[in-house]
Amino acid sequence: MSTQKIPEVWLRGPLDDVPSLLQPVAHALLQAREELNELMIDFPGKLLWKKLAGMASPGFHLQHLTGVLNRLFTYAKGEGLSAAQLNYLAAEGEPGEHEITVVDLIKAFNTQVDDAIDQLKATDEAILTEWRGVGRGQLPSTVIGLYTHSAEHTMRHLGQLLVTVKVLKQQ
Repeated sequence: MSTQKIPEVWLRGPLDDVPSLLQPVAHALLQAREELNELMIDFPGKLLWKKLAGMASPGFHLQHLTGVLNRLFTYAKGEGLSAAQLNYLAAEGEPGEHEITVVDLIKAFNTQVDDAIDQLKATDEAILTEWRGVGRGQLPSTVIGLYTHSAEHTMRHLGQLLVTVKVLKQQ
């Protein structure tokens, strides 16, 4: 008996209510969520903050994936970062005072992807080329630039997380 694997998200057709030009962003974020959830099944918590060859830990990648999505989508709305967002940024890569579990970090990422998809659904395609400032220096970008970078950045860190997790599990 063979089990048939479902196609990647981008090959499953358009997502309801997501504007056409933002479909690739939504597809990439949903694909990353599926792969991350599968990758992290039964990942030992004792390895969450372990670094390989001085590279970032799985805990950092999980926090960073969530935080960057949140920040980039905030900039896409034309807003600055809140004190809570700046505090989250400062704490990325640190286990913190309270125990953070793998499940907590996965849940936070899944929620952030849901929030991002909701924002994409609410985005009028007419504003995609509007200017948006990024960071304290208000570096120039656009709404579509921020959304595209969020997808690219998410997949980049997912790839790094994948390698780190697989090597750690083999040790």
